[in-house]
Amino acid sequence: MERKTKVIAEEGKQELTVLRDFNLPVELLFRAYVEPEIVEQWMGTKVMKLEAHTHGSWHFITTDPRGNAHGFNGTFHKLIPNQTIIRTFEMENSPFGAQLEFLDFESTGSDTSRLRMHVIYRSAALRDQMLQLPFAQGINMAHNRIEEIMNKLK
Repeated sequence: MERKTKVIAEEGKQELTVLRDFNLPVELLFRAYVEPEIVEQWMGTKVMKLEAHTHGSWHFITTDPRGNAHGFNGTFHKLIPNQTIIRTFEMENSPFGAQLEFLDFESTGSDTSRLRMHVIYRSAALRDQMLQLPFAQGINMAHNRIEEIMNKLK
């Protein structure tokens, strides 16, 4: 089955683009990224902190099936409701370091929207390492969960 979430990564670049169309109004899609209770559901993580505003920060902890805790954190550089999130994203204790993410939310109809993520890594090599993981599969699954969870809130 074809993935609804598209990952576009040009050879030799340190960036990638993620595109997804949702059967959700843009307001619901945006809420999935800024409300702790909703983030916990679709990410399967524990939200330790989520200050969803410009200059706010966030910290999540996910526990794998073996009971190991994995932390994720970052800072919101800009947040415009229902339009834009610019943030950093870092997986703690990993070789990837911080990445910069530009999330653009677009209304494409009364009950449809589009998410465009532009992600920049420190190097093309780090980006390529990330793409060797099940990154595309994982983000597609996460986006499927967003749509499922948020459709219940319509």
